[in-house]
Amino acid sequence: MIDEIFIPPTSDLLFKWIFGDERDNSALTAFLIAVLDIPKEAYAEIEILNPFFNPEYDDDKIGILDIKVKTKQGEIIDIEIQVAKTANMTERVIFYIAKMITEQINSGDDYQKIKRVISIIITDHKLNDNTSYHHKYTLYDKQNAAEFTNLIEVHTLELPKLPVINDGTELFEWLQFLKIKGKAELEMTTIVANNPAVKNAILKVREFNADERERYLADQRLRGIRDVRARTFWEVTKNALNMSLTVPQIEQLTGLSAKEIEKIRADSNED
Repeated sequence: MIDEIFIPPTSDLLFKWIFGDERDNSALTAFLIAVLDIPKEAYAEIEILNPFFNPEYDDDKIGILDIKVKTKQGEIIDIEIQVAKTANMTERVIFYIAKMITEQINSGDDYQKIKRVISIIITDHKLNDNTSYHHKYTLYDKQNAAEFTNLIEVHTLELPKLPVINDGTELFEWLQFLKIKGKAELEMTTIVANNPAVKNAILKVREFNADERERYLADQRLRGIRDVRARTFWEVTKNALNMSLTVPQIEQLTGLSAKEIEKIRADSNED
């Protein structure tokens, strides 16, 4: 039943509807200020390079939606939601970063034209065993405490690591908002939220979920993404098993559990 569907803010369509709206970038600005160590003046003029669009057709539902932003100083920031584990995520992030750099210059241009590129990855699963929910990665020589350059920066935000008790940061409130999975959590977050920008984002979640058509399109997109990812992981795991990779190696490659891998092994043996 469509009435039973609740689209959470981690749905990439809803996320982009909240944060990728050219007409109102207040939520985007407040979120970036909470995540990044960049002066607030940099957000005085921000441009959303790929504004929100609403996919209408089946072919659109398997793509990846991100939000790409350009600051007043020319910095390029890419924000992406990753609800499910994906194979080779690290390599893909590096590829996108490299692309954001090369897109800034043409052959013969001065390399000094290159501006900083920042990737923000929000995941609904753990990326490592560290307990911190926010990691910042740069090109830094830890042994000699020397930074090579600040042109590349990667931030990971892992929702499952968010502590139960509010740590007093604006980022905590944003991630608590993004963890909402249903109407009960939406109501609770509405009560405890102090940040005006978060409160406004909650209103947008209510508005989106009140629109039956928007909920239907978002639900179909989520179903399509899950189907495509399931088929992809099945093929990758089957090929890895045929190559005699061990279960721990396949776990590391795909992010699947040993139980899931063994089920794929059993299913493929039946084919």
